[in-house]
Amino acid sequence: MLDGRSVTVIIPAYNEEKNIGEVLDRIPEFVDEVIVVDDGSGDNTYSVAYERALRNPRIKALKLEKNSGKGAAMREGIKHANGDVVVFMDADGQHLPEEIEKLVRPIVEGKADIVIGARKFEVAGKRPIHRRLSNIITTRLIRLKLGQYVYDTQSGFRAYRREFLPEIESDRYEVETEMLIKAAKKGARIKEVPVSMIYGNEKSNFKFEDVLRFLRVLIKF
Repeated sequence: MLDGRSVTVIIPAYNEEKNIGEVLDRIPEFVDEVIVVDDGSGDNTYSVAYERALRNPRIKALKLEKNSGKGAAMREGIKHANGDVVVFMDADGQHLPEEIEKLVRPIVEGKADIVIGARKFEVAGKRPIHRRLSNIITTRLIRLKLGQYVYDTQSGFRAYRREFLPEIESDRYEVETEMLIKAAKKGARIKEVPVSMIYGNEKSNFKFEDVLRFLRVLIKF
């Protein structure tokens, strides 16, 4: 707990056997519950997470039978989450577990309902050019939709006060856009805090179909 509020961290994971163990080992002690959802990986992601769960009772390891997408994995994780504050983070090591408190604290102090980890400082490597361009375009469109300025609308490192955790309908990468729009419509106070990012040689699973899904979310919600 942090200042009397229970905290759940949900980690959707796909083919991250090389990273998920270290991510779990670095989760801060104040986190009450860690839920890893293996999105039908073809490697040993689930086995690594399950092994950690056997040694640490606050860790839960879940597995989807087939690869269904990030949104589907997050939706499954929410079903099992009990925290007053729910944090989402990636399994590939790009987000620093040590910075979870930076996202949670504004919520437990009553200053925000959603806190986004804004990728303003990159501590190693550079964000791939295609990711920078897609982020610029989608961010500007989302700002228009929201009617307010949000620096990093696509960051997957976020914390939600449970009351503002929307029901997820999207299955894939457009999920962050859907959740942000729905929460904003409910009157959520959105705050951003700068976080570090580690960009290595990871391969992006983002496809052109995801752009079309993103546009559908903008129109639908």
